[in-house]
Amino acid sequence: MIEVRPVVQSDAIAWQRMREALWPSAPGEHAGEIERFFAREVHEPLAVLIAFDQQADAIGFAELNIRNYAEDCTTNAIAYLEGWYVEPHARRRGVGAALVRAAEDWGRAQGCTEFASDALIDNDVSAAAHAALGFTETARIRCFRKDL
Repeated sequence: MIEVRPVVQSDAIAWQRMREALWPSAPGEHAGEIERFFAREVHEPLAVLIAFDQQADAIGFAELNIRNYAEDCTTNAIAYLEGWYVEPHARRRGVGAALVRAAEDWGRAQGCTEFASDALIDNDVSAAAHAALGFTETARIRCFRKDL
């Protein structure tokens, strides 16, 4: 059985470990961002859900936000899956689906009628996971930047 609930302060170390696995390019930033989240000093994520296995080990998380725009959405308050991670040993066992269902419930509770997400253009595993959970791919984009 998988338990999904909002993250609490005592989950900080597990959340940080999983964030570092999902976003390894910013290893020194996660602890501070988590600290600011619990101090309510950040605007996003608005909510974080964490999943636990039967042994009460943290095995996944979802970071959520409400965006006023997402590709091909028609409303201006869209529940958004900003980050989604499941430990490799727990994948393909319903953990990701449980997190997404809980995220959808959170979005509905916020008054949202649309739920959106994104994935890197070459992340076929994430695209397949999204499709398996009912997401429809709406656009493929490349982003650019330039120093001024």
